[in-house]
Amino acid sequence: MSQKVRAVIARGRNQPVTVETISVPDPGPGEAVVKVQACGVCHTDLHYREGGISDDFPFLLGHEAAGVVEAVGEGVDEVAPGDFVILNWRAVCGQCRACRRGRPWYCFDTHNATRKMTLEDGGTELTAALGIGAFAEKTLVHAGQCTKVDPSVSPAVAGLLGCGVMAGLGAALNTGGVTRGDSVAVIGCGGVGGAAVMGANLAGASRIVAVDIDDRKLETALGLGATHTVDSRATDPVEAIRELTGGFGADVVIDAVGRPEIYRQAFYARDLAGTVVLVGVPTPEMRLELPLLDVFGRGGALKSSWYGDCLPSRDFPMLVDLHLQGRLDLDAFVTETIGLDQVEEAFGKMHHGDVLRSVVVL
Repeated sequence: MSQKVRAVIARGRNQPVTVETISVPDPGPGEAVVKVQACGVCHTDLHYREGGISDDFPFLLGHEAAGVVEAVGEGVDEVAPGDFVILNWRAVCGQCRACRRGRPWYCFDTHNATRKMTLEDGGTELTAALGIGAFAEKTLVHAGQCTKVDPSVSPAVAGLLGCGVMAGLGAALNTGGVTRGDSVAVIGCGGVGGAAVMGANLAGASRIVAVDIDDRKLETALGLGATHTVDSRATDPVEAIRELTGGFGADVVIDAVGRPEIYRQAFYARDLAGTVVLVGVPTPEMRLELPLLDVFGRGGALKSSWYGDCLPSRDFPMLVDLHLQGRLDLDAFVTETIGLDQVEEAFGKMHHGDVLRSVVVL
């Protein structure tokens, strides 16, 4: 029997979101219903509302979430009712060519629930953001999207590992391969970039340069582990990063913005044989032009980071444990806690750079 719950819906491009009643069906084979306890407000949700991802309105927004499994469908044995879980949007299949080569973080056939949540008014099917849809009292997901973690962690903190914070941490730790003694530059120090700074610090980088145009974000980056800051409104970031790294450039430069001009800065701000990591998400119309000779002559690696190249079953429990040990201050990312009816207001705060994360607590 389906359940009626409150949820945040985007009905049309650039229209303010609304809180409405939706129907959540019982879980089918391989699925789970999760009672959501907290869900972060991520920029991707705003992209959905603006029609920047697809036109499959209406959307059920929210994806950066944690909660408790309420029910599971046939064949589910990885989680059980009562388990505290973080939701992820890359539930690996275990069978595709990436998974079978031992690289499941690149899975090419990730899973979502097949049954659909619907609006109460006539049963209109909802498109769940990133296959999750967690700005809701309860949501239906594939069981593989549920990662069991230590239930003593705060849901408001745990949920952030479901998307933005994991993307930034993973960009440094997994994709960039930052290690002890490396020099690192992070361009764009919002939630994802701030997490990349924290990841570089956790890995033991000796010099971490935070670059942004917002003094508030630069100040926050220092608290997350940056050793130096660069205000790129007043200073050429490429020259500043080189100056701070002995004239050579950083070993790893992370672009957490996702614009062609920023990527060019990252490309030229790295040392010879250094690594560029793109974790900021570009839009479809963006184009990049670089001299091919420079690509060849500078060597190194140009990488894109999908979800921080994380494997949820490996990374989520580890990072939660580090947080509970006091070694990873995930609380630093929670600027405010809000209710479902404050999501539209939170979008405005995020757009103006007033928060790292607003977190809906249910």
